[in-house]
Amino acid sequence: MEENKLIMYMHAGSGNHGCEAIVNSVCHMIKEKPVLISYYGEEDEKYSLKELCDIISERRFEEHKSAHILYYAYRKLSGDEESFIRYRYKNVFKGKAPSLAVSIGGDNYCYDNMLKDLRLANSAFNKKGTRTVLLGCSIEPELLKKEHIVKDLLQYHTIIARESITYEALKQMVEKKTAGQTYVQEGSLPRILCFPDPAFTLPKRELLLPDGFAAGNTVGINVSPMIQDNESKSGITMESYKALLTFIIENTDMQIALIPHVVWKRNDDRKPVHELYEAFKTTGRVVEIPDGTCEELKGFISRCRFFVGARTHATIAAYSACVPTLVVGYSVKARGIAKDLFGTEEKYVIPVQSLQNKEDLVKGFQWLFSHEAEIKSKLKEIMPSYKEKALQTGKEVDRLWEEFSRQ
Repeated sequence: MEENKLIMYMHAGSGNHGCEAIVNSVCHMIKEKPVLISYYGEEDEKYSLKELCDIISERRFEEHKSAHILYYAYRKLSGDEESFIRYRYKNVFKGKAPSLAVSIGGDNYCYDNMLKDLRLANSAFNKKGTRTVLLGCSIEPELLKKEHIVKDLLQYHTIIARESITYEALKQMVEKKTAGQTYVQEGSLPRILCFPDPAFTLPKRELLLPDGFAAGNTVGINVSPMIQDNESKSGITMESYKALLTFIIENTDMQIALIPHVVWKRNDDRKPVHELYEAFKTTGRVVEIPDGTCEELKGFISRCRFFVGARTHATIAAYSACVPTLVVGYSVKARGIAKDLFGTEEKYVIPVQSLQNKEDLVKGFQWLFSHEAEIKSKLKEIMPSYKEKALQTGKEVDRLWEEFSRQ
């Protein structure tokens, strides 16, 4: 690149409104307008990021098959694995090295299909002389037993975990390597920090409520194909959600809002959301919320009385608006965030892998319902300081940018 720009990378696109929420929040925190390298830049232009950053769409090999063949042959002959990353990231690696590149972490390290690209991008930036930061991440502690993962993570200048389970595991990882300085460039180890997910500070945008959405007396519901893929008993996720909706309709006067948070063709919340709508639409108690920006979706979630959600950033939107929330989770991120907020994950998170009976989710909601005042009071008490701590992520990025961009 001709100019020294702050880079954000490993962003999968705003069709995942959790990815959008992280970038949106960080952009509101920092002074510098970053360059965002996006796998689906057209999605970012469509939603909320267009004015917040300069967007570069990656070259996708599925759209450039001849280039894929040529680069594959080149890589085979040269052993230069990072050539794929340099091609995908266009002109970012040309000219002067960027001073700082921020990997928009989230739960990227939780997915096997992303680990290689994470490693190659981190390595490519480091070889260019760019310091890298892994921001707002959750990483399964078991993953840190793998040496190739540890070797990759130790190349970051700074790692900011978004919850304490990941933070403690990363601290132990660094402590084990301190004596030998194994795999460390320039004789230094990454700084390990822990700040809440940036999206706790996400602004909301309140659109007109649709008919059937009773502000303050609606249960927000989010379900995703991701938790369906992680269920241990086939079909139990949708059976459990249908049992929950039946319970709410038969035992309360609350309305139900079905809210998608990821709308990718390959992983689209709207499919299970619409299945639930079709099953209960004749009751007159359910409303299906359409796709929108992360800020607009938070606007709907914030006006719910309760929230039951699968997508992490849908639940973060609820937590940050002090809405009592039950998480149907599948990984460390859900457990860690609940533990940091409430001191325990028990009762606040139901691992989808543990669902065996369709009444399990109903029982979890009953507990949430019976502790409504207590949970709401707790969230109102802790949320101001929690959001203030989340802002430290932006201050840290600003500090690193000011330090390294002068060199």
